[in-house]
Amino acid sequence: MIENEKNKGSIQMQRQRISKRQKVNKNKSVSINPLVLGVDLGGSKILSAVVNVKGEILSRDRSTTPAAKGPEAVIQAMLESAKRVLNQAGITTAELEAICIGAPGLSNPKTGVVFTSPHLPRWTDVPLRNIIEKKMDVKTLLLNDTNAAALGELYFGAAKGARNFICVTLGTGIGGGIVIDGEIYAGSLGTAGEIGHMTIDTNGPKCNCGNTGCWETLASGTALAREAKQRISDGAKTSILEYADGDVNKVNAETVHKAAQQGDTLAKELIAQLAYYIGVGLANLIHIFNPELIVIGGGLSNIGDMLLEPAYKLAGERVNKTAFASVRFARAELGRNSGVIGAAAYAFREIGKLK
Repeated sequence: MIENEKNKGSIQMQRQRISKRQKVNKNKSVSINPLVLGVDLGGSKILSAVVNVKGEILSRDRSTTPAAKGPEAVIQAMLESAKRVLNQAGITTAELEAICIGAPGLSNPKTGVVFTSPHLPRWTDVPLRNIIEKKMDVKTLLLNDTNAAALGELYFGAAKGARNFICVTLGTGIGGGIVIDGEIYAGSLGTAGEIGHMTIDTNGPKCNCGNTGCWETLASGTALAREAKQRISDGAKTSILEYADGDVNKVNAETVHKAAQQGDTLAKELIAQLAYYIGVGLANLIHIFNPELIVIGGGLSNIGDMLLEPAYKLAGERVNKTAFASVRFARAELGRNSGVIGAAAYAFREIGKLK
Protein backbone atom coordinates (compact mmCIF):
# COMPACT_ATOMS: atom_id res chain seq x y z
CA MET A 1 0.00 0.00 0.00
CA ILE A 2 1.00 3.65 0.00
CA GLU A 3 4.18 4.21 1.94
CA ASN A 4 3.20 5.71 5.32
CA GLU A 5 4.54 6.01 8.87
CA LYS A 6 3.12 2.62 9.86
CA ASN A 7 5.02 0.61 7.29
CA LYS A 8 8.10 2.78 6.72
CA GLY A 9 10.05 0.72 9.24
CA SER A 10 9.41 -2.62 7.54
CA ILE A 11 10.11 -1.11 4.12
CA GLN A 12 13.41 0.32 5.35
CA MET A 13 14.38 -3.09 6.74
CA GLN A 14 13.63 -4.67 3.37
CA ARG A 15 15.75 -2.04 1.61
CA GLN A 16 18.61 -3.00 3.92
CA ARG A 17 18.08 -6.70 3.18
CA ILE A 18 18.22 -6.04 -0.56
CA SER A 19 21.96 -5.49 -0.36
CA LYS A 20 22.39 -8.82 1.45
CA ARG A 21 20.43 -10.91 -1.02
CA GLN A 22 21.52 -14.23 -2.36
CA LYS A 23 23.45 -14.17 -5.61
CA VAL A 24 21.23 -14.05 -8.66
CA ASN A 25 21.79 -15.12 -12.22
CA LYS A 26 21.18 -12.82 -15.14
CA ASN A 27 17.76 -14.16 -16.02
CA LYS A 28 15.97 -14.72 -12.69
CA SER A 29 16.05 -13.11 -9.29
CA VAL A 30 16.21 -15.38 -6.25
CA SER A 31 14.91 -13.11 -3.52
CA ILE A 32 13.82 -13.49 0.07
CA ASN A 33 10.98 -11.03 -0.49
CA PRO A 34 10.14 -10.83 -4.21
CA LEU A 35 10.00 -7.47 -5.95
CA VAL A 36 8.43 -6.29 -9.18
CA LEU A 37 8.45 -3.04 -11.10
CA GLY A 38 4.98 -1.60 -11.65
CA VAL A 39 4.52 1.08 -14.30
CA ASP A 40 1.43 3.24 -14.73
CA LEU A 41 1.64 4.80 -18.19
CA GLY A 42 -0.72 7.71 -18.77
CA GLY A 43 -1.21 10.35 -21.39
CA SER A 44 0.33 13.00 -19.11
CA LYS A 45 2.43 11.07 -16.60
CA ILE A 46 4.61 7.99 -16.15
CA LEU A 47 4.57 6.56 -12.64
CA SER A 48 7.00 3.77 -11.81
CA ALA A 49 7.44 1.95 -8.50
CA VAL A 50 9.31 -0.98 -7.00
CA VAL A 51 6.67 -2.94 -5.08
CA ASN A 52 6.83 -5.97 -2.81
CA VAL A 53 4.28 -8.77 -2.55
CA LYS A 54 2.52 -7.00 0.33
CA GLY A 55 1.70 -4.09 -1.96
CA GLU A 56 4.24 -1.83 -0.27
CA ILE A 57 6.10 0.72 -2.38
CA LEU A 58 9.88 0.77 -1.83
CA SER A 59 10.64 3.51 -4.34
CA ARG A 60 8.61 5.68 -6.68
CA ASP A 61 9.30 7.89 -9.69
CA ARG A 62 6.92 10.27 -11.46
CA SER A 63 7.71 11.99 -14.73
CA THR A 64 5.94 13.67 -17.63
CA THR A 65 4.86 11.58 -20.61
CA PRO A 66 6.22 13.09 -23.85
CA ALA A 67 3.06 11.85 -25.56
CA ALA A 68 3.14 14.33 -28.45
CA LYS A 69 6.56 13.02 -29.53
CA GLY A 70 5.23 9.54 -30.29
CA PRO A 71 5.92 5.98 -29.12
CA GLU A 72 9.73 5.97 -29.27
CA ALA A 73 10.05 9.03 -27.05
CA VAL A 74 7.50 7.66 -24.57
CA ILE A 75 9.23 4.27 -24.36
CA GLN A 76 12.58 5.96 -23.79
CA ALA A 77 11.04 8.02 -20.99
CA MET A 78 9.68 4.81 -19.45
CA LEU A 79 13.13 3.22 -19.52
CA GLU A 80 14.68 6.29 -17.89
CA SER A 81 11.99 6.28 -15.19
CA ALA A 82 12.66 2.59 -14.53
CA LYS A 83 16.37 3.26 -14.15
CA ARG A 84 15.75 6.03 -11.63
CA VAL A 85 13.32 4.04 -9.52
CA LEU A 86 15.64 1.01 -9.40
CA ASN A 87 18.50 3.24 -8.31
CA GLN A 88 16.32 4.67 -5.54
CA ALA A 89 15.56 1.16 -4.30
CA GLY A 90 19.22 0.17 -4.54
CA ILE A 91 18.57 -2.83 -6.79
CA THR A 92 19.32 -3.98 -10.32
CA THR A 93 17.06 -5.49 -12.95
CA ALA A 94 18.42 -8.94 -12.03
CA GLU A 95 16.67 -8.61 -8.67
CA LEU A 96 13.23 -8.08 -10.20
CA GLU A 97 10.81 -10.97 -10.61
CA ALA A 98 8.96 -9.12 -13.36
CA ILE A 99 7.84 -5.81 -14.82
CA CYS A 100 4.20 -4.98 -15.44
CA ILE A 101 2.89 -2.00 -17.38
CA GLY A 102 -0.61 -0.60 -17.09
CA ALA A 103 -1.28 1.27 -20.35
CA PRO A 104 -4.24 3.40 -21.45
CA GLY A 105 -6.41 2.52 -24.41
CA LEU A 106 -6.94 -0.75 -26.24
CA SER A 107 -4.36 -3.47 -25.67
CA ASN A 108 -4.03 -7.26 -25.60
CA PRO A 109 -2.41 -8.68 -22.45
CA LYS A 110 -1.77 -11.98 -24.19
CA THR A 111 0.27 -10.51 -27.06
CA GLY A 112 1.53 -7.45 -25.18
CA VAL A 113 0.45 -5.11 -27.97
CA VAL A 114 -1.09 -1.66 -27.48
CA PHE A 115 -3.54 -1.35 -30.38
CA THR A 116 -4.39 2.32 -29.96
CA SER A 117 -4.93 4.94 -27.29
CA PRO A 118 -6.81 8.26 -27.48
CA HIS A 119 -4.29 9.68 -25.02
CA LEU A 120 -1.11 8.51 -26.81
CA PRO A 121 -0.86 9.98 -30.31
CA ARG A 122 0.50 7.76 -33.10
CA TRP A 123 0.32 4.57 -31.02
CA THR A 124 -0.86 1.90 -33.45
CA ASP A 125 -0.13 -1.79 -32.79
CA VAL A 126 2.92 -1.04 -30.62
CA PRO A 127 4.49 -4.27 -29.19
CA LEU A 128 5.21 -2.51 -25.91
CA ARG A 129 5.68 -5.63 -23.78
CA ASN A 130 8.30 -7.15 -26.07
CA ILE A 131 10.16 -3.87 -26.47
CA ILE A 132 10.48 -3.32 -22.71
CA GLU A 133 11.33 -6.98 -22.07
CA LYS A 134 14.14 -6.87 -24.64
CA LYS A 135 15.51 -3.54 -23.40
CA MET A 136 15.49 -4.50 -19.71
CA ASP A 137 16.02 -8.27 -19.95
CA VAL A 138 13.24 -8.93 -17.43
CA LYS A 139 9.96 -10.81 -17.86
CA THR A 140 7.42 -8.13 -18.80
CA LEU A 141 3.63 -8.07 -18.72
CA LEU A 142 1.04 -5.64 -20.07
CA LEU A 143 -2.56 -4.84 -19.15
CA ASN A 144 -5.02 -1.97 -19.36
CA ASP A 145 -4.34 0.78 -16.83
CA THR A 146 -7.81 0.69 -15.26
CA ASN A 147 -7.69 -3.09 -15.04
CA ALA A 148 -4.49 -2.58 -13.09
CA ALA A 149 -6.23 -0.11 -10.78
CA ALA A 150 -9.03 -2.64 -10.24
CA LEU A 151 -6.53 -5.34 -9.23
CA GLY A 152 -4.82 -2.94 -6.86
CA GLU A 153 -8.13 -2.24 -5.11
CA LEU A 154 -8.99 -5.97 -5.13
CA TYR A 155 -5.82 -7.08 -3.36
CA PHE A 156 -4.88 -4.06 -1.27
CA GLY A 157 -7.71 -1.51 -1.30
CA ALA A 158 -11.45 -0.88 -1.22
CA ALA A 159 -12.45 -4.12 -3.00
CA LYS A 160 -10.73 -6.62 -0.69
CA GLY A 161 -13.03 -9.62 -0.35
CA ALA A 162 -15.22 -8.69 -3.33
CA ARG A 163 -15.75 -11.16 -6.16
CA ASN A 164 -17.85 -9.16 -8.63
CA PHE A 165 -17.17 -5.46 -8.89
CA ILE A 166 -16.35 -2.63 -11.27
CA CYS A 167 -13.62 -0.05 -10.77
CA VAL A 168 -14.54 3.27 -12.41
CA THR A 169 -11.85 5.92 -12.77
CA LEU A 170 -13.13 9.44 -13.32
CA GLY A 171 -10.39 11.72 -14.59
CA THR A 172 -9.40 13.31 -17.88
CA GLY A 173 -11.40 10.45 -19.40
CA ILE A 174 -13.29 7.53 -17.86
CA GLY A 175 -11.81 4.08 -17.47
CA GLY A 176 -13.25 0.82 -16.23
CA GLY A 177 -11.93 -2.41 -14.76
CA ILE A 178 -14.43 -5.27 -14.57
CA VAL A 179 -13.86 -8.12 -12.12
CA ILE A 180 -16.08 -11.20 -12.41
CA ASP A 181 -15.70 -14.05 -9.93
CA GLY A 182 -12.40 -12.59 -8.78
CA GLU A 183 -10.89 -12.33 -12.26
CA ILE A 184 -10.40 -9.38 -14.60
CA TYR A 185 -12.82 -9.66 -17.49
CA ALA A 186 -10.74 -8.72 -20.55
CA GLY A 187 -12.92 -10.02 -23.39
CA SER A 188 -11.84 -11.98 -26.46
CA LEU A 189 -9.05 -9.58 -27.46
CA GLY A 190 -8.31 -8.01 -24.10
CA THR A 191 -10.12 -4.74 -24.89
CA ALA A 192 -13.16 -5.11 -22.60
CA GLY A 193 -13.85 -2.48 -19.97
CA GLU A 194 -13.79 0.61 -22.20
CA ILE A 195 -16.81 1.91 -20.34
CA GLY A 196 -15.88 5.53 -21.02
CA HIS A 197 -16.80 4.93 -24.65
CA MET A 198 -20.30 3.56 -24.19
CA THR A 199 -22.72 5.94 -25.92
CA ILE A 200 -24.83 8.08 -23.59
CA ASP A 201 -26.07 10.67 -26.13
CA THR A 202 -25.90 9.96 -29.87
CA ASN A 203 -26.03 13.71 -30.50
CA GLY A 204 -23.45 14.50 -27.84
CA PRO A 205 -19.94 15.99 -28.08
CA LYS A 206 -17.29 14.51 -30.34
CA CYS A 207 -14.95 12.09 -28.58
CA ASN A 208 -11.23 11.52 -29.21
CA CYS A 209 -12.14 7.95 -30.16
CA GLY A 210 -14.04 9.26 -33.19
CA ASN A 211 -17.58 8.67 -31.92
CA THR A 212 -20.04 11.16 -30.45
CA GLY A 213 -21.70 11.22 -27.06
CA CYS A 214 -19.37 8.78 -25.27
CA TRP A 215 -19.71 8.69 -21.49
CA GLU A 216 -16.37 10.43 -21.01
CA THR A 217 -17.40 13.33 -23.25
CA LEU A 218 -20.19 14.08 -20.76
CA ALA A 219 -18.98 12.90 -17.36
CA SER A 220 -15.20 13.42 -17.15
CA GLY A 221 -12.93 16.18 -15.92
CA THR A 222 -12.43 17.20 -19.54
CA ALA A 223 -16.20 17.51 -19.98
CA LEU A 224 -16.51 19.65 -16.86
CA ALA A 225 -13.75 22.02 -18.00
CA ARG A 226 -15.19 22.22 -21.53
CA GLU A 227 -18.66 23.17 -20.31
CA ALA A 228 -17.26 25.73 -17.85
CA LYS A 229 -15.15 27.42 -20.54
CA GLN A 230 -18.11 27.54 -22.90
CA ARG A 231 -20.42 29.10 -20.34
CA ILE A 232 -17.79 31.66 -19.35
CA SER A 233 -17.19 32.54 -23.01
CA ASP A 234 -20.95 33.01 -23.40
CA GLY A 235 -20.86 35.64 -20.65
CA ALA A 236 -22.09 33.71 -17.61
CA LYS A 237 -21.44 35.37 -14.27
CA THR A 238 -19.13 33.23 -12.16
CA SER A 239 -16.16 33.31 -9.81
CA ILE A 240 -14.52 30.33 -11.53
CA LEU A 241 -12.02 32.61 -13.29
CA GLU A 242 -10.76 33.88 -9.92
CA TYR A 243 -9.35 30.40 -9.32
CA ALA A 244 -7.80 30.27 -12.80
CA ASP A 245 -5.74 33.48 -12.63
CA GLY A 246 -8.36 35.19 -14.77
CA ASP A 247 -7.42 33.01 -17.75
CA VAL A 248 -10.25 30.97 -19.27
CA ASN A 249 -7.68 28.58 -20.74
CA LYS A 250 -6.63 27.62 -17.19
CA VAL A 251 -10.13 26.61 -16.18
CA ASN A 252 -10.26 22.93 -15.22
CA ALA A 253 -12.17 20.58 -12.96
CA GLU A 254 -10.24 21.78 -9.91
CA THR A 255 -11.04 25.45 -10.45
CA VAL A 256 -14.73 24.65 -10.94
CA HIS A 257 -14.71 22.61 -7.73
CA LYS A 258 -13.08 25.41 -5.75
CA ALA A 259 -15.69 27.89 -6.98
CA ALA A 260 -18.50 25.47 -6.12
CA GLN A 261 -17.15 25.07 -2.59
CA GLN A 262 -17.54 28.83 -2.19
CA GLY A 263 -21.14 28.69 -3.36
CA ASP A 264 -20.71 29.79 -6.98
CA THR A 265 -24.02 29.16 -8.75
CA LEU A 266 -22.62 28.24 -12.15
CA ALA A 267 -19.97 25.93 -10.68
CA LYS A 268 -22.59 24.09 -8.63
CA GLU A 269 -24.83 23.80 -11.69
CA LEU A 270 -22.00 22.33 -13.77
CA ILE A 271 -21.12 19.77 -11.09
CA ALA A 272 -24.79 18.81 -10.79
CA GLN A 273 -24.92 18.26 -14.56
CA LEU A 274 -21.76 16.14 -14.35
CA ALA A 275 -23.29 14.09 -11.52
CA TYR A 276 -26.36 13.44 -13.68
CA TYR A 277 -24.32 11.95 -16.49
CA ILE A 278 -22.15 9.93 -14.09
CA GLY A 279 -25.34 8.52 -12.60
CA VAL A 280 -26.71 7.56 -16.02
CA GLY A 281 -23.52 5.64 -16.80
CA LEU A 282 -23.49 3.92 -13.40
CA ALA A 283 -27.09 2.81 -13.96
CA ASN A 284 -26.07 1.22 -17.25
CA LEU A 285 -23.25 -0.68 -15.55
CA ILE A 286 -25.54 -1.96 -12.80
CA HIS A 287 -28.10 -3.14 -15.37
CA ILE A 288 -25.47 -4.99 -17.40
CA PHE A 289 -23.24 -6.49 -14.70
CA ASN A 290 -25.23 -6.59 -11.45
CA PRO A 291 -22.05 -5.95 -9.40
CA GLU A 292 -21.86 -6.22 -5.64
CA LEU A 293 -19.58 -3.19 -5.53
CA ILE A 294 -18.58 -0.20 -7.64
CA VAL A 295 -15.28 1.44 -6.66
CA ILE A 296 -14.93 5.06 -7.77
CA GLY A 297 -11.44 6.49 -8.27
CA GLY A 298 -9.61 9.02 -10.39
CA GLY A 299 -8.90 12.70 -9.77
CA LEU A 300 -12.50 13.80 -10.34
CA SER A 301 -13.66 11.65 -7.44
CA ASN A 302 -11.84 14.08 -5.13
CA ILE A 303 -14.79 16.44 -5.54
CA GLY A 304 -16.43 14.01 -3.13
CA ASP A 305 -20.03 13.93 -1.97
CA MET A 306 -20.99 17.07 -3.87
CA LEU A 307 -20.52 15.04 -7.05
CA LEU A 308 -20.91 11.41 -6.02
CA GLU A 309 -23.99 11.43 -3.80
CA PRO A 310 -26.26 12.93 -6.52
CA ALA A 311 -24.75 10.48 -9.03
CA TYR A 312 -25.56 7.51 -6.80
CA LYS A 313 -29.07 8.84 -6.21
CA LEU A 314 -29.71 9.26 -9.94
CA ALA A 315 -28.42 5.74 -10.62
CA GLY A 316 -30.82 4.40 -8.00
CA GLU A 317 -33.73 6.13 -9.69
CA ARG A 318 -32.92 4.46 -13.01
CA VAL A 319 -32.26 0.92 -11.77
CA ASN A 320 -34.56 -1.79 -10.45
CA LYS A 321 -34.81 -1.30 -6.68
CA THR A 322 -33.83 -4.86 -5.84
CA ALA A 323 -30.75 -4.72 -8.08
CA PHE A 324 -29.73 -1.33 -6.72
CA ALA A 325 -30.13 -2.47 -3.12
CA SER A 326 -27.51 -5.17 -3.74
CA VAL A 327 -24.86 -2.68 -4.87
CA ARG A 328 -22.59 -0.71 -2.59
CA PHE A 329 -20.35 2.16 -3.62
CA ALA A 330 -16.88 2.89 -2.26
CA ARG A 331 -14.15 5.42 -2.90
CA ALA A 332 -10.87 3.95 -4.12
CA GLU A 333 -8.33 3.67 -1.30
CA LEU A 334 -5.00 3.55 -3.15
CA GLY A 335 -5.20 6.99 -4.73
CA ARG A 336 -2.59 7.82 -7.33
CA ASN A 337 -0.67 4.64 -6.57
CA SER A 338 -3.52 2.30 -7.58
CA GLY A 339 -2.10 1.76 -11.08
CA VAL A 340 1.43 0.80 -10.06
CA ILE A 341 0.28 -1.32 -7.12
CA GLY A 342 -2.28 -3.05 -9.32
CA ALA A 343 0.26 -3.66 -12.08
CA ALA A 344 2.52 -5.21 -9.45
CA ALA A 345 -0.35 -7.37 -8.17
CA TYR A 346 -0.96 -8.64 -11.70
CA ALA A 347 2.71 -9.53 -12.06
CA PHE A 348 2.81 -11.32 -8.70
CA ARG A 349 -0.30 -13.26 -9.60
CA GLU A 350 1.09 -14.27 -12.99
CA ILE A 351 4.29 -15.61 -11.42
CA GLY A 352 2.40 -17.47 -8.68
CA LYS A 353 3.17 -15.19 -5.73
CA LEU A 354 -0.43 -14.04 -5.23
CA LYS A 355 -3.66 -16.02 -5.51
